[in-house]
Amino acid sequence: MAKSEEEWIQVAGRSVRISNPHKPYFTSGVQLSKIDIVRYYLSIADGALNGIRNRPIVLKRFVDGAEKEPFYQKRAPSDTPEWLRTVTLSFPSGRTAEEVVVDDAAGLAWIVNLGCIELHPHAVTADDLDHPNELRIDLDPQPGVAWNDVCSVAMQVKSLLDEVGLVGWPKTSGSRGIHINVRIHPQWSFTDVRRAALALAREVERRHPMASSKWWKEERHGVFLDYNQNAKDRTTCSAYSVRPLPDARVSTPLAWDEVMQCDPAEFTVLTVPERFARIGDPQAAMDQNAGSLEALLEMASRDEANGIGDAPWPPHFKKQWNEGKRVQPSKAKKPDMQEGEDVDPAASAKKPRATGRRKSTMPLLVIAQSPDKAAAQAGLERWKQRYPEAAKHLAADDVLVDRMRGSAYVWYRIRVNLRNVPEEMRPTQEALDPDDDPTRAWRAEAGEKE
Repeated sequence: MAKSEEEWIQVAGRSVRISNPHKPYFTSGVQLSKIDIVRYYLSIADGALNGIRNRPIVLKRFVDGAEKEPFYQKRAPSDTPEWLRTVTLSFPSGRTAEEVVVDDAAGLAWIVNLGCIELHPHAVTADDLDHPNELRIDLDPQPGVAWNDVCSVAMQVKSLLDEVGLVGWPKTSGSRGIHINVRIHPQWSFTDVRRAALALAREVERRHPMASSKWWKEERHGVFLDYNQNAKDRTTCSAYSVRPLPDARVSTPLAWDEVMQCDPAEFTVLTVPERFARIGDPQAAMDQNAGSLEALLEMASRDEANGIGDAPWPPHFKKQWNEGKRVQPSKAKKPDMQEGEDVDPAASAKKPRATGRRKSTMPLLVIAQSPDKAAAQAGLERWKQRYPEAAKHLAADDVLVDRMRGSAYVWYRIRVNLRNVPEEMRPTQEALDPDDDPTRAWRAEAGEKE
């Protein structure tokens, strides 16, 4: 390899090779190369390591830069240096993988060289892979929700955490949301931690009109508290991660008195190093403030005693014993007849034969699907131009952009909910534009009927 195509840097007493250091990583807004991202991470290494040290980490690799689709790599690469640790994780599928553990700045530089502009650690440490020591509260605003509303929900979360004796550590998500991490004693299972997160989400939903605990997008409003981020095998970006936005925005730790005043657009690769040098890491003391989940679990028990059971799990998890139907409401069948209800024999005799198709309970249309998000969004704009009167009635959260993920593919599906459109103005389902499903070819080969 030519000398110009690589650069060796000395970090934490080790030599780390940076391949193609001048490869463009950000080009549509700020102009940054791979070596710029490496230098950024080294400038805030102590803070970034606070969030990933001694934790197995999923490698989310943007090998072609921030504007291209990344891929997730759980298994440590074959050329992982001897000085980097790995641990064996098991997944809900029953499979296992050796995942990288980063303990120092050299390891940080090594994974950034692989294209990991975001850092995705698990909620467990390498010392105990079965008991998380972090409760993760992910505030995900729905389309059209203002930043001030996200911050307001975050402050409600803080109030509840204070009541139950837990310390929350907020940070911008690096996009439109806020993450609040809570250090806990590692004595509860993933299932218990998720149960506590669900109870917290539901309680915040009761207290704040903009908060939502609903899993299905078509039922959400305002700010969704994603309790499933605490399920086993789920990760989210950690502190000081760079996000793939044109301004190279950073997921930045905050003090609580900054939450209602800050502008997340101010925290970027170009500004955060100076902030870190000036104030240090606002979350440096997180490990010294571990707490108990008992109060949240008692809250969960009260919900269950009142008939509020489990909420949907992510689709790749085994159906749980106390989980309701795992199907989006618009496709759900009518509830089954409950024991003790009277049955009308005449109505029963006239019941039509099942066709195998679920009847939608919400007026949803699928507009477009494509691996190219911009192409799918362009299809939505063409639909709006064809049906301008209907489009005028759509609220921001009536447009559902679903990021679909298969074993080797990622694509985008766009749907619209016509609930706010008068019935006489509602368009009918038509051919998707575009209609590019990357799984279609292999499903056809497998003989599956579309």
